[in-house]
Amino acid sequence: MEYTNVRYKGVNGSESSRDIQRASVRCPFCKIQMIPKYLYSCGNKDIGVGVFCQCTNPSCEKPFLSEYILKNNMYMYSRVLPNLSLDKKEFGEIISEISPIFCDIYNQAYAAQQMNLSQICGVGYRKALEFLIKDYIMSGIDDDKKDGIKQKNLAKCIKEDISSPNIKAVAARATWIGNDETHYVRKWEDKDIKDLIGMIDLTIRWIESEVETKRLLEEMPMP
Repeated sequence: MEYTNVRYKGVNGSESSRDIQRASVRCPFCKIQMIPKYLYSCGNKDIGVGVFCQCTNPSCEKPFLSEYILKNNMYMYSRVLPNLSLDKKEFGEIISEISPIFCDIYNQAYAAQQMNLSQICGVGYRKALEFLIKDYIMSGIDDDKKDGIKQKNLAKCIKEDISSPNIKAVAARATWIGNDETHYVRKWEDKDIKDLIGMIDLTIRWIESEVETKRLLEEMPMP
């Protein structure tokens, strides 16, 4: 962990310096993740300090305020103030129709990720994946079979109830990484949350491709 020295201004006009964590943050304006330029700090030095920062993205360079909390005699990054305006992922018509709750859960996980809640966002993405897969399966079966899918283990659903080899292969691997986010010991140590998101996105594309292909063949059957 790296630290940097920043000027500190007290309420009485006195000046000194404080060592703060050199942390990568997300600019509240351009949304770029970067290590900002630290201008100066102020606040209650016995609890935490606010640090006036400047975005280092050449196309932005806007100033903003970050909060650093005192822990073990060091000021550790806490958050950007005021709270970031969070992005939201937009999904296409097919996915939105198949599983609106997937879209909601995914964006809750995405919000947690943007707030640096790294220990819980992966669990949210894993839950979103389960709703996506099960809702996709249930969109193509009779109502009397849906309760069985709802109660079935996700891995079994993927193995037994999905016919597309591409969806089956990618969704299975996304489940492996998602399960790692919920377990004490990781099985896939070389994979992380970015890989999980990438696999979910790939699963989405394969589902959309399957649905679009099915629609086309139904609209234009072979003579």
